[in-house]
Amino acid sequence: MLWGASMALGAESHRRHKDPGKATALAILSTQHITRSFANRTSSPDCFDITSCDWIKKSSIAKYFFSAKVFSCFKLAEKWAPEAISAAKEGLSVDSSQLSDTAVRCASEVVKKMGATSKQAVIVAGLTGSLGLSGNGCGALSAAIWMNSMKWNRENPGKSDFPNPDAEKTLQVFMETADYEFKCNEICGKAFKTIDDHTEFIQNRGCGSLIDKLAVSMVSSKDF
Repeated sequence: MLWGASMALGAESHRRHKDPGKATALAILSTQHITRSFANRTSSPDCFDITSCDWIKKSSIAKYFFSAKVFSCFKLAEKWAPEAISAAKEGLSVDSSQLSDTAVRCASEVVKKMGATSKQAVIVAGLTGSLGLSGNGCGALSAAIWMNSMKWNRENPGKSDFPNPDAEKTLQVFMETADYEFKCNEICGKAFKTIDDHTEFIQNRGCGSLIDKLAVSMVSSKDF
């Protein structure tokens, strides 16, 4: 639910700011607000810590959906919703003069290389550094899978997108490139304290190879 909330904030950030740099920075800052809110409610922003489900293994996913744990997530969403809305409003209310207009994001960079529009690049910006620079699961991977999933759904209308072969290909490319490490802090070898810190890292080709390989994991498509 955090990933979806972050992308919704990205869409709202794009609506509020014509400057893509400021919109991107706002998406990151507002995502930080909801991530802190969620962690305060659950003690962790990591889905595995909450569900104990390995979302890569089909057997683990099936076990999760046939257990009572799935209902606990519905209850969590219901309880957290008012807090999420409050945190989102707080994050989006940041003075625009405080926003950098030169922000560069790994998640945004990978989708732009995959043919994303300016709006789509801002939508995924909050995933950078794993949900507002929190350092957990790789945001660039999530952004790439989102792009591949949209492409697959457009090309296969009415069909179930699970399993999605395009997304599975992207995941395989990621695992081989990142040596089967999923946490942002481990992949990058550092934690990012500020937006500018992350921007400098990406501008210096940090994660450059990973971003490039994720981008070409999409089968050629011009329909975005």
